[in-house]
Amino acid sequence: MPTGERAADAASRPGRGQTAPTAGGPWCDRCGEAAATGPHVGCAAARALEPPRYCAHCRRRMKVQVLPVGWSAVCVEHGELRG
Repeated sequence: MPTGERAADAASRPGRGQTAPTAGGPWCDRCGEAAATGPHVGCAAARALEPPRYCAHCRRRMKVQVLPVGWSAVCVEHGELRG
């Protein structure tokens, strides 16, 4: 596959290179439960201070690293988020 096609494929994948938490996925990015089950008030309050723990697109547990200047969370399927 030529390099241009790889870059286009990577850019088309959701979540690749995003710098903010994803919203509107089918899963809650904090507890991993279905987003449609309710408002997840506790999760929304906790997310003000914590990074996401689950991918909102595929419900996989993400590798999270918290640093003094922010955080990064990596889903093996959808890439990295930073905050």
